[in-house]
Amino acid sequence: MDYSIRAANVEDCKDIARMIVELSEYEKVSEHVKVTQRDLEQDGFSKNPFFHGIVAEVPEQHKTKDGHTKIGYALYFYSYSSWSGRAVYMEDLYVMPEFRGKGIGKALMSKVAQLGLAAGCNQLNFTVLDWNKQSLDFYFSQGSVDVTTSMGYHVMRCEGEALEHLAQP
Repeated sequence: MDYSIRAANVEDCKDIARMIVELSEYEKVSEHVKVTQRDLEQDGFSKNPFFHGIVAEVPEQHKTKDGHTKIGYALYFYSYSSWSGRAVYMEDLYVMPEFRGKGIGKALMSKVAQLGLAAGCNQLNFTVLDWNKQSLDFYFSQGSVDVTTSMGYHVMRCEGEALEHLAQP
């Protein structure tokens, strides 16, 4: 399969927003998606972006039945570990179902790893749903480890009213 991986640009935000919805539907959490195309444009392509992205694209002759040539993406951002220093966090890795099993997801993840290493990062962090055996198997095959199991960490979140309340002096 002929495809390319490249840095996302602001014109890709419509397709990234579409694929975010597709990913959320696959993960059975579509009611949680609040981010819009405009949010992506502002948050990813401003002077101080909150995230970076890469897209997988196929030539016109391989476009989807709906006419899409952008068939996968990864969103990532840089973070910091107080134990080991610079890190890269991969927020999303997604390939449209009809293009899976062709090495595109591996190429996207590999590119995030390359970008992280080039920025001096020494770890790539991400989450995966516990029921998603296909993704878990893929990540394990890439040398990833489950720190929930090995170190006992849980991912925690504070949002909405709880975040507002926490922010009160």
